[in-house]
Amino acid sequence: MKHGVIAAMILGLGLGGGMGAVPVMAQNTNIAFGGLKHDSSQPVEVSSDSLEVNQADGSASFKGNVVVTQGEMKMTAALMTVLYAQGGQGGGSQIQKINASGGVTLVNGSEAAESQEAVYSLDTGTVVMTGDVLLTQGATALSSNRLVIDLNAGTGTMEGRVKTVFQTGTNGN
Repeated sequence: MKHGVIAAMILGLGLGGGMGAVPVMAQNTNIAFGGLKHDSSQPVEVSSDSLEVNQADGSASFKGNVVVTQGEMKMTAALMTVLYAQGGQGGGSQIQKINASGGVTLVNGSEAAESQEAVYSLDTGTVVMTGDVLLTQGATALSSNRLVIDLNAGTGTMEGRVKTVFQTGTNGN
């Protein structure tokens, strides 16, 4: 998170210097995700320990040590189900959505987010992460119940019980 954004949030909350670490809790928090800005039109590569294909519903379930990479972005989880667009280009071979569960980690650049579950909608370029969400941006960490990332814009919103600790840089003087 950029220092100017942190300063604006501290001033906006009426918190001055000299207070040490200040916990902040809110219902919704908009976050700049410069490192998570991403081109969702890039090819998607998936690797896992096993694969199960369901022709009836047009899905593929990857299980065990699943790693999905798309450009610089990498998502890992225990289980990921890939849903293909019906009637799309290539006879339904275009990925529409990826549902991930079992310790999801999303990394792009210096930013990383962890959660219990995530849904990556490739058509809209959004990732919705739910369950014990933890976002780290350099030395800053934020936690919440839900994180919605817009990869096209490089922005996101943390929803639910949002918590972070701002270091004010004071040393008791």
